Amino acid sequence: MSIEARKQSFNIVISSFQLAATFGCHSSLSVAADAVSGLISHLEYTGDLFDPPSMLTLMGSLYPLYIDSVEEELNPMDAPTKQFRDILHRILPAEYLTSEIIACDRDSDRWGDVWSLNVPSLAHGQLYHFQASGPWDPDNGHRFDPAARLIDPYAQALAGEFQPGVDGVVRPPKCVVIDDEFDWEGDRHIRHDISETVIYEMHVKGFTSSKTARIETGGSYLGVIEKIPYLKSLGITAVELMPVNEFPIKDMHGNQMENGNYWGYDPMAFFSPHRGYAHDQTPGSQVREFKQMVKALHAADIEVILDVVFNHTCEGNEKGPTLSFRGLENQVYYMLSQGQHYCNYSGCGNTLNGNHPVVREMIFHCLRHWVHNYHVDGFRFDLASILSRDRNGDLIPNPPMVELISEDPLLADTKIIAEAWDAAGAYQVGSFGNHRWAEWNGRYRDDVRGFWRGDEGTLGALATRLAGSSDLYEHDGRPPFCSINFVTSHDGFSMNDLVSYKDKHNVANNEENCDGDNHNISDNYGVEGPTEIESVNLIRNRQIKNMMATLLLSQGVPMIVSGDEVRRTQGGNNNAYCQDNDTSWFDWDLVEQNSEMLRFVQGLIRFRREQPSVRRKTYLTGQPVDERLIPDVSWFAPDGEQLDWGRQTLAMVAYIAAPNQADDPECLGRDIVMMFNSTGQERDFVIPHFENGSRWNLFVDTAAESPADIFPELNGPMQTLDQPLSVAHHSFKVFVRQNR
Repeated sequence: MSIEARKQSFNIVISSFQLAATFGCHSSLSVAADAVSGLISHLEYTGDLFDPPSMLTLMGSLYPLYIDSVEEELNPMDAPTKQFRDILHRILPAEYLTSEIIACDRDSDRWGDVWSLNVPSLAHGQLYHFQASGPWDPDNGHRFDPAARLIDPYAQALAGEFQPGVDGVVRPPKCVVIDDEFDWEGDRHIRHDISETVIYEMHVKGFTSSKTARIETGGSYLGVIEKIPYLKSLGITAVELMPVNEFPIKDMHGNQMENGNYWGYDPMAFFSPHRGYAHDQTPGSQVREFKQMVKALHAADIEVILDVVFNHTCEGNEKGPTLSFRGLENQVYYMLSQGQHYCNYSGCGNTLNGNHPVVREMIFHCLRHWVHNYHVDGFRFDLASILSRDRNGDLIPNPPMVELISEDPLLADTKIIAEAWDAAGAYQVGSFGNHRWAEWNGRYRDDVRGFWRGDEGTLGALATRLAGSSDLYEHDGRPPFCSINFVTSHDGFSMNDLVSYKDKHNVANNEENCDGDNHNISDNYGVEGPTEIESVNLIRNRQIKNMMATLLLSQGVPMIVSGDEVRRTQGGNNNAYCQDNDTSWFDWDLVEQNSEMLRFVQGLIRFRREQPSVRRKTYLTGQPVDERLIPDVSWFAPDGEQLDWGRQTLAMVAYIAAPNQADDPECLGRDIVMMFNSTGQERDFVIPHFENGSRWNLFVDTAAESPADIFPELNGPMQTLDQPLSVAHHSFKVFVRQNR
């Protein structure tokens, strides 16, 4: 366990080697006193200088050094630092200017593999590191360094940045003893049924960092709160937050990284909310602000799903720094090859040993921590296939980690979603876990993109994806909502760029455009990038509507990416992991500029939430659903004949019947006719008469100009569908039958 003031003790699981905790200040001085052992970027004097707890307000980051004397580490050439040092020496007792090392006694403080030490009088805000001693034997997996300052794997918050010492030992950010007190005001998990969920993938910082957000708390947890009315108006039911656990902001020398990991897929402390997303930079404030954000989202009936990265850490390969796990028990926490080399199934230098009992326990503690202490509603597991590998890195059936997560009673009400592949070739879409696990459906992404681009032979694949991907999930008894459907994600082109670029344009990443996926299934429709050619822009806009409508009318669970609803662009960059700037940030001016697209997406989400016909809990079978003897799904060629799957074109009709009363007791569902035309020519469509005299309202026509492109009130022009209907090239029409 990490250090908590309330318990006045801490525990950590390591091997049988010596452990010490290093405290940078006397507890009674809390944060202010700790700052004296580091370099301070700016100072603002407040209050009575002879009252240590309130002697100053620190502006900027803290750089803790854990030194024996302030004199030894301060830069003598730094005049403000020297002035600060002199003042501190005049007003503070010597005890406040030293670090304190508390050693563990192996005879009295170790219980099996757990070290437990009582630290009296700890206050909230106290900062600390671990130190561990043991053999330095890389050939056999041991990398103990008794001088290294280590992050507590269970630390609930970090403070400051990396700071190099004159002794060559890297000091990572310090751990913080946090105050757990928070008034949740009765907040509870929302527990939306996953079949009714609409997911919005977003980056906490990028959502409000742009100056166009026009808020004072931009780029923070509090900034998200200010934009909740927008999320509410969009109609989504859950936000899936890209990683919010701690990751490095600067490199291990305290310098700004040329290609910093803006996305956050570089974990440093799994239990800690990222300090860089806190508006208040006081150590520990990120805990309070994150809870405020969750509570506010829940008040708006929006669930919070976290993207978690239990596949690697920021310590990298054998050339990387010793920051935490490596210095505590390297061969336990990581998968190793031949003792000294790190297996790299993550593509990030190392691989977390998730099926080792110690690591497995840590992961469970972490998941429960976020659920219990932060009220989060679910998790998306990055590169989850790594959890299917044993300690040797081999893929195994029924991996214990995967099964235990699905069976854990404390996680029973959470949503668990797998990115069912890894960087070493494992691809488990359709075969990851049991019915408790949903999956990012990469097949859905590729098949929908391919159909609307006009790729031959994709009609059958589109129909399968539209109907819930039974080919992937039904054989294991998994329902349609195990498929998380998406066309775009953070990883790849935005929706706008998917129809604007044939090739990636990642030069700004400083990797000579060699990074990012080359298989994008995209098109530019005649011009690479932005253009003023009206015909090109017309078809691009139409294609975005086609894919959005397909996504939100498919069986399964839809996920859209923040900004796609207003045509956010990354300038053709399909791997913007390091772009902490306008390239990645949400441009709020687009909300007004592309309000017609926003209205279109809002209308689709509203329809989905109101219509059980497109979010069934069982698969479409082609069998009659009630006394009307109408099949739950029927597929037709444009001429009204049964579709010949062996002679596919890029046009078809899907007739989706309303669910039976047992599945839809309030009879909210409607019959739906969808007409797909991905050819380059206008086509006439005919459908058979299932019931004489039935009347239909146009719901969607992606070829029409707004507001005639969607009728959210289901009051579009009425049709009898007894005459051929024209469907424009590269377009999608949807009709909804009047109430039964």
